[in-house]
Amino acid sequence: MVRIRVLVVDDHRIFAESLAAALAAEPDVEVAAAGSGPAALRCLERALAEGRRYDVLLVDADLGGKPTGGRPPVPVREADEEGLVDGLSLVAGVRAAQPAVRTVVLAEKDDPRRAALALGAGACGWVAKDCSLSRLLAVIRGVLRGETHLPPALLTGVLKELTAARRHRTESERLVESLTPREREVLRCMVAGLGRKAVAERLYLSPHTVRTHMQNVLGKLGVHSTLAAVALARRAGVGPVDLAGDVVERGGQLA
Repeated sequence: MVRIRVLVVDDHRIFAESLAAALAAEPDVEVAAAGSGPAALRCLERALAEGRRYDVLLVDADLGGKPTGGRPPVPVREADEEGLVDGLSLVAGVRAAQPAVRTVVLAEKDDPRRAALALGAGACGWVAKDCSLSRLLAVIRGVLRGETHLPPALLTGVLKELTAARRHRTESERLVESLTPREREVLRCMVAGLGRKAVAERLYLSPHTVRTHMQNVLGKLGVHSTLAAVALARRAGVGPVDLAGDVVERGGQLA
């Protein structure tokens, strides 16, 4: 018999243990529980090293007691030992590190916006915590077949959220494309958190020239602060400049 390996991740111990016990009663399910994001990551890494990879993660939407709202997921490598990894950050991190693992978010209530964020982070499903065991098992088996599961009542709202997010991203991409190559380079430095002096040193420019470039970036993006420019850049998929590299492209030549 092929067994499904499930990891329940929830910082409410009684709920996690109860759900794990209910799932373990199924003859084809092997289940474990983790009480925090970092604990879940350790379980995943240990299982992978031992050749016993988990198939499905059931993740509490409110893991850590800090709902994500609209903020971007935090890279899981920044997790501390206190369990300060929220549910969507864990989903995104697992998706990046072990893409074969399917994740399903368990939520106290239906929320189209957060469900859309969960899908965007890489989740395969959003399920109410009070759903029946048979429903949860159907979702677990479904995501392993490549299906995506959402409560019917959420479908319309989630589609609207995803469409709006895509439209927002498209507009952000268009604005970034209006920048010159040098301005995009300066924007990537801003995304990396570099100040004007650091950008000037990195790009071999004067602070005055960098200031002009930054002002041009803000103007073309239609924002009034570096923070807003960075947020827009991230929506458009612009990553930070590689701070570990010594080589900087300048004027088409390597300096």
